[in-house]
This record gives sequence, structure tokens and C-alpha cells, in this order.
Amino acid sequence: MTTPVRSAAVMPSTLAANDDAAAAPKVKRSTLNNKLPYIERGTPQFMRVTLALFSAGLATFALLYCVQPILPVLSQDFGVSPAESSLSLSVSTGLLAIGLMFTGPLSDAIGRKSVMVVALLLAAVCTLICAFMTSWHGILLMRALIGLSLSGVAAVGMTYLSEEIHPSFVAFSMGLYISGNSIGGMSGRLVTGVLTDFFSWRVSLGVIGLFALAAAFMFWRILPASRHFRASSLRPRTLLINFKLHWHDKGLPLLFAEGFLLMGSFVTLFNYIGYRLLADPYHLSQAIVGLLSVVYLTGSYSSPKAGALTSRFGRGPVLLASIVIMLIGILITALPQMPAIFIGMMLFTAGFFAAHSVASSWIGRRARRAKGQASSLYLFCYYVGSSVAGTLGGVFWHSFGWNGVAAFISLMLLLALLVVHYLKRLPEAARL
Repeated sequence: MTTPVRSAAVMPSTLAANDDAAAAPKVKRSTLNNKLPYIERGTPQFMRVTLALFSAGLATFALLYCVQPILPVLSQDFGVSPAESSLSLSVSTGLLAIGLMFTGPLSDAIGRKSVMVVALLLAAVCTLICAFMTSWHGILLMRALIGLSLSGVAAVGMTYLSEEIHPSFVAFSMGLYISGNSIGGMSGRLVTGVLTDFFSWRVSLGVIGLFALAAAFMFWRILPASRHFRASSLRPRTLLINFKLHWHDKGLPLLFAEGFLLMGSFVTLFNYIGYRLLADPYHLSQAIVGLLSVVYLTGSYSSPKAGALTSRFGRGPVLLASIVIMLIGILITALPQMPAIFIGMMLFTAGFFAAHSVASSWIGRRARRAKGQASSLYLFCYYVGSSVAGTLGGVFWHSFGWNGVAAFISLMLLLALLVVHYLKRLPEAARL
């Protein structure tokens, strides 16, 4: 277990949204009035943090989304409807959301690294067990435990970065971390989609589980110990005080809502695009549908790029532009031509990861205390959006086909644009 190192870090508390990154270099980079230096870009420790959290993000999202391209296969093998099949993902994201309410505060009390290592190991083991389950309820049980375990990685990784990386580079490092998430989501979908076509979905889940075990070991070996972690109490009264503090903030609840809408729209698209492309008139193979997950590579570029652009334009404008790109992408997927569908998926994915990168780094800057709990609340709403919208999208698919799904996603994105509008209207000090 990582021994907490107490710090007297004093973070700027009134930076404006449009000026936060630009002003950061004016702060003394060596210590920020702290005896222990923050990790800066270009140093060996920055490389270690980047590799460790990149591998953790990659494994986390490979484990979480590996079932998404095989939802039609699970429907056939277990005799369940598309909406019921989507529960294999929804129960994971739903339990992940619930777990975030506990693992974030737990990491505030006992440290970041130990929570993340144990969580990743448990999720990998549960995935290996899932590959041997013969009943639908057994599959759902293991998928629920996987989601619960991964809650120990999702929020804590973001919090670790916001504490250990110099403020000048937090947005950039968050973008790199999220690019690992995007590649992980792509890898999980790609491996299961292709291997299921040639072997079986059980073999593909076993491969993903073994990969995650290796990633967990590497993460444990190379992630530097926390320097600026300060343990906080796990007493219910303290947790309640911090909970109220976050919800009474002028901007945090809006960012929580943004996470719900962004993730809800993203998961809905990838849950049901496979059903569309496997059916008439496309009749693509399971392997080809899995290969379409290469669109996630656009996220590995757009997320760090969005983080860098906040230095020039501020978080609000970059978040707004990212959501507009998502909206354009989903509208293009309504066209019947296969190239248009692929281009629409690319734009949508690039916009999503850029938007998530900006919103998640904004959380770390806004939270004045209990940053782990604040990140947990954001991701709680984020994954509740995945569970609720991801399952509800099945109703639109069943009743209206892809046009209904596209309309449902477009509505969520319009609401997300409205949230950004209100965020931008906050006074500069409130926007950070």
C-alpha cells in the first residue's frame, strides 16, 4: 500500500476558464510553494505516470466494453432480445457508477495506487471467470462484479493526475490518459469482435482477461508513489459535508449532467450500430463489425489535442466545439451509404473523447477538496448515463430502427450543448 505523503500544496482557486492554462506557466513550476515538486512534462516520472495510467485505462475499457460488439451473438446464444443483451454492458456500467460512490472516498482515505491495483486485478479475474459461465444470469453476475471492481480505477486515475501533475500539464496528461481509454475501448471491441468470428466469444473474453492481468502487473511496477496525497476521513459526516459541497457548487452539477449526456449518447451508438450493420442491407460479418472499432483511434488523437487547445481557447469553447462535432457525426450516420456511416462514427468518436477530456479535467480544477469524491460523482453520472441511455436506446431501435436511435442521441447532444451554454454564462471565477 502506498504510504500517503502529506503536502502543503496550495492550488490557485480563482483562475478563469479562459485563462487557467495560460496563467499556469506564470506559477513557479518547481514546487508551487510545496516542498515536493509536481511532475512536469518531459521528465522520466511523467513518462512513467503516462505509461502506467495509459495501460490502466487501456485495460479498464477493454474489460468494460469487450462485450459490446458481441451483443448480437449473446442475443442468439442465450435467446435474449437486443435490449436484454445490452444488459451485459449496462449492469457493468451501472455497478461501476455505484462503486464510484465508495471507491473515490476510499482512495481519499487510504491512497490512490493501492485502490487502483487491487481493482484492476479483481476485474481481470472476474473476466476470466465470465468466459466459463453457461447461464445468462451468471454472465450478468460476473459483468456486474467487473463493473464494481473497475470503479476503483475510473475515478482514482483522474484524481491521481490532478494531484501529482503540475497544473500547467494536467489537461494534457488527462488527454493522454483518456486516449488510453479510447484505445482500450477499441482493443476490447476489436479483439472480441474478430476472435468471436474465428473461435468463440468465450475465447475472446479469456484473451482480454489475460491481457488485463499483465497490464495490472505493469501498472503496479511503474506508477510512482503519490507525493501530494493527503488522507481525509471516511466518517459519514465528512463524506456528507463534501457531497453537499460538490452539489452546491455552481459548476460541478452542470459538469455531472454533461457526463451523463455524453456517455449516454456514446454508448447508445456503439450498442446498436452492430445490429444495424449485421442486418439487411449490409450483412457485414462479426469480424468486420469488430474492426469498425478502429474509429476509437480518432479519440487517441482528439483527447490530448482538446486538452492542449484549452490553453488557447478555454474549456467552454473547446467543449462546445467537441459536442457539435459529435452531433454532426451522428447525423451523418443516418445516411445509408457505408462510407458515410464510417465517417460519421469517426467524427462522433473524436468529438466524444475530446469532450470527455475537457469535462473530466474541469472537474479536477473545480473541486476545492475531496477531489476523489468529486471525480466519483462525475463518473457516477457518466456511467449512469451509459446504463440508462444504453438500455433505453434498445427501445428506439426496436420501434424506429436506426433513425430512431440517431434522433434519441441527437436529443441528448442538444441538451449537452444547453449545459455548456449555462456553464459559459457563469462568472469567470465560478467557471474556473
